[in-house]
Amino acid sequence: MNAIGALQTIRDGFDFTELLNLLQSVIPSLICITLHEFSHGLCAYALGDDTAKRRGRLTLNPLRHLDPMGLLMIVVFHFGWAKPVPVNPNNFRHPKRDMALTALAGPAANVVITLVFLLLYGALYIPLSRSSAGGYILQMLQLTAYISLALAIFNLIPLPPLDGSKILFSALSDEGYWKLMRYERYGSILLLILVATGILGRPLSAAVQSVFGALVPVSQWACDLVYSFFYK
Repeated sequence: MNAIGALQTIRDGFDFTELLNLLQSVIPSLICITLHEFSHGLCAYALGDDTAKRRGRLTLNPLRHLDPMGLLMIVVFHFGWAKPVPVNPNNFRHPKRDMALTALAGPAANVVITLVFLLLYGALYIPLSRSSAGGYILQMLQLTAYISLALAIFNLIPLPPLDGSKILFSALSDEGYWKLMRYERYGSILLLILVATGILGRPLSAAVQSVFGALVPVSQWACDLVYSFFYK
């Protein structure tokens, strides 16, 4: 009886709101980083490089793409990174161009995710806003759209090892390109410093909020469309 009483005490004192808030951040983050990395691998595979497929990274299993620190950054700051999909440029017919396309595939996928979830938010707003559970789902849809956009904009920064550096470096000469790529790993250290000190975080957050605000009418359009068909 004492054990049962102790369990009941724990149950009664447990704040499920905190658990829901955690899931509300983690689940959208996993969706965004998984589709981001999967898109990299799929694009590379389409262009002739099967490295990601051979290493089990051409998958929608989020655990295969998870970087604990990057996920924590996404949950806390709404921008971060996943474990990079391995790519071998030597397997491409046009290494610099195809590497740039592979790099662009991730942010492009995130932009598409943002638009899809904004459309879902608008289309489902009327029926879901009538209940607390529905409101929770709406919040998750909105947060997924926001995190995905933040991930896209963050990765377009032209700083190694982010995707933007690979896109920008493709415009360099072959010698300059491969020289800079050799120093890619040091960019991660600089990136952590810039994020931790807020030097990068504040302007990045402002940029994401500005772009997200410009895309909000997508949700309104979907909501108006649903209303005109089913509620008018």
